[in-house]
Amino acid sequence: MKRVVIFKTNVNKYREAQQIVMTLLQLFSSYKVNFDLDDEERILRIESTQSDIETKGIVKQMLAWGYQCEHIK
Repeated sequence: MKRVVIFKTNVNKYREAQQIVMTLLQLFSSYKVNFDLDDEERILRIESTQSDIETKGIVKQMLAWGYQCEHIK
């Protein structure tokens, strides 16, 4: 079963987004992670087919890195 979670962020630089994606993949290797920085809400999209998505863990990690992150879907 495919699970998808969407977050609103304040990430606005592609280099930062790439670094966040790489680090999140190290922490959560079963996820597919990407950003849509062209969207006004700077969307972080997490997808998983193997496990539930740790929504609170993602938000907590993003906040620890100094970014805003709000679960929206």
